[in-house]
Amino acid sequence: MAVPPPSPLLPTPSGDKAALRRTLRRARTAFVARLRMEGRIDDALAAVAAHADPHIPPGASVALYRAFGAEIDPMPLAALLVRRGVSLALPHVSADHRTMRFLAWDPDAPLTAGAFGLSQPDEHATPVAPAVVLTPLVGFDRTGGRIGQGGGFYDRAFAALPGAIRIGYAWSVQETAAIPRDPWDVPLHAIATEQEWIMIEGPTP
Repeated sequence: MAVPPPSPLLPTPSGDKAALRRTLRRARTAFVARLRMEGRIDDALAAVAAHADPHIPPGASVALYRAFGAEIDPMPLAALLVRRGVSLALPHVSADHRTMRFLAWDPDAPLTAGAFGLSQPDEHATPVAPAVVLTPLVGFDRTGGRIGQGGGFYDRAFAALPGAIRIGYAWSVQETAAIPRDPWDVPLHAIATEQEWIMIEGPTP
């Protein structure tokens, strides 16, 4: 069983991971700026969605997210999934910033302003235990290691949903040779980028 990550109000314990997070954020921001400048951002987003879509099981409930800053936007994938009749959910962070749950979401439904500048469903939306969790990344490696924003929200969600398929969604420039792992880190099953679908062989829980 994975060790529960610390409270999001506590500092990230790994200095190496914090430094790597800063480096990867800079690379991500520069890459997205270049795509936008060259007019290739829409094609790149469509490519990521095309790589992920065939791997979403028919009839599965899928938790997506609303992109923030230079995060890769999963809304083109959401459009493909809606056409297939897949039910969607989005994360909702509590007012005290301590917990995250997934709530049912229809792309036509309005969102509310949440913690950390997030857009999220109304707190009264139906709770969902998704079969697939698509997670934003700051960085990843090819063993399923991931770096997120540092709050531990997705690690706690993964620990609470051990049967869910964990898919990272990232630009190819966010790949690094090896992600430092803390005891509570839960590996990904796969990663979708604009270049490829990366399947992780036998990730350990």
